[in-house]
Amino acid sequence: MDVSWEEFGWERLGDGVGRRRLPVWDATAGLIAGESSLLLYDTGATLREGAEIRAQAEALFGRRVTHIALSHPHFDHVLGTAAFSGAEVYGAVGIERALVRDELRDDAARQGVSAEDAAEAADLLVVPHHAVCGEWTLDLGGRQVLLANVGPGHSGHDLAVLVPAAGDSPEIVFCGDLVEESGEPQAGSDAVTSRWPAALDRLLSLGGEDAVYVPGHGAAVDAGFVRTQRDQLAVRFGVL
Repeated sequence: MDVSWEEFGWERLGDGVGRRRLPVWDATAGLIAGESSLLLYDTGATLREGAEIRAQAEALFGRRVTHIALSHPHFDHVLGTAAFSGAEVYGAVGIERALVRDELRDDAARQGVSAEDAAEAADLLVVPHHAVCGEWTLDLGGRQVLLANVGPGHSGHDLAVLVPAAGDSPEIVFCGDLVEESGEPQAGSDAVTSRWPAALDRLLSLGGEDAVYVPGHGAAVDAGFVRTQRDQLAVRFGVL
């Protein structure tokens, strides 16, 4: 199942598991391969970015992305979804209420996406077909992964993905923007700051001490980093 991730600008995290740090916003796109299915975690900020991710995934594994998990409803993580025709899309329960076309379009344009690209992606916005309340196990063929609704925190609808350890690969937790490494965690108007530290506690209980934690932005980190960020957020937001 192992492939030449680096040839396509991706980082190998484990057997059949990798991620790409997308340009401009340094957002993570994660890819998890089973014997029959491919799961993508987040889809980029534009249809063009989504199409590039799709082409790379197909080149890496010779088949299309079959499942998509959206970490949370911010433009740089969801606006490429329409590039993946036929994929089953999963999100935290209630995320559809936060995926507002006009707001996503305007936010993307404010952050530097061209007006044309922002409008095109917003017009073709894909709302998740499956709502995750609690936990949902997906069978990718010879590999099961766990989708976990661990929020709210960074947003009202934060979804993590746990890839269990296999062979020489550690447990891997895709965290979305609940964890950020390349900058201070961003708390927008939809953040639920009083519950963010508890969301990180749930991430740590999912992955444990030896897991690799993949932030929504930045380099992969360990449990100690997540715990330290959890404590910093508790102080920042006055959560006892």
